[in-house]
Amino acid sequence: MTFAGNPSSNRYEFGANWASFIDRHYSPERRRMAAQKLLSFLGRQSLEGIHFLDIGSGSGLHSLAALDAKADRIHSFDFDPLSVSTTGKLRHLAGDPPNWNVERGDVLDIDYLNKLGTWNLVYSWGVLHHTGAMWQAIENAARTVAPGGLFFIALYSSNVVRPSAQFWLDVKRRYNAANPHQRRWLEYWYIWRFGLGRNPLRLLSLVKQIYEKKKGRGMSYMTDIRDWLGGWPMEFADDQAVIDFLNRRFDFELVRISTGEACTEFLFRNPIKSTSKPN
Repeated sequence: MTFAGNPSSNRYEFGANWASFIDRHYSPERRRMAAQKLLSFLGRQSLEGIHFLDIGSGSGLHSLAALDAKADRIHSFDFDPLSVSTTGKLRHLAGDPPNWNVERGDVLDIDYLNKLGTWNLVYSWGVLHHTGAMWQAIENAARTVAPGGLFFIALYSSNVVRPSAQFWLDVKRRYNAANPHQRRWLEYWYIWRFGLGRNPLRLLSLVKQIYEKKKGRGMSYMTDIRDWLGGWPMEFADDQAVIDFLNRRFDFELVRISTGEACTEFLFRNPIKSTSKPN
């Protein structure tokens, strides 16, 4: 997840975190798992015939997954220049395919989005809630979905957050104000309290969590912890409010939803509107 909106003086360094992830953890196995997860949630065997827009590409791993899934065309953009560079690095690793474009862009910039046109698969995982204007970002992103196209987004859910949204917003402010040593201790605190539940006997359960994180989206447990603790600006969304908003504004139909973890995953379809007149 990465920032894709207006700059802020105290915003978290998302790009640096994702650059570190690729430098330290990228592997063919993670690449394969990312593609498998993407196709599994979409319920597809491949992305052949799909034009894939990645809003807030971050590490670039999921744009690469779209390439491996045989998407016809891919466009990746991110607000953070280092994320753009990291995504470009994976594009180069893939042989600089001509059907994959990477550039800096802003989901809150309507003029930029208008130039991109519409796409039949718009993807934004863990991004729009970090813009400082989440509902506007959701609306802007939705406008890039072509009629009949799919909208795959993941947002931090207010329905499952514990102890509370305010608790985590306070933690994020502390993390961003901290020096590197203090940040490391906050990371250890998170692992002790939420990874182990203050119980060292749950170590095997924690190891399983780390493996499942890698298996699920090809991600790294520690990279995600730093992203979670540091991710700022930040907003939480009520799951039903997201569904109602996209249905009310665009008539989007919910195809699939995955809940229960910090981020709720949504897959919507933009229905093809009938142009025929009633008799």
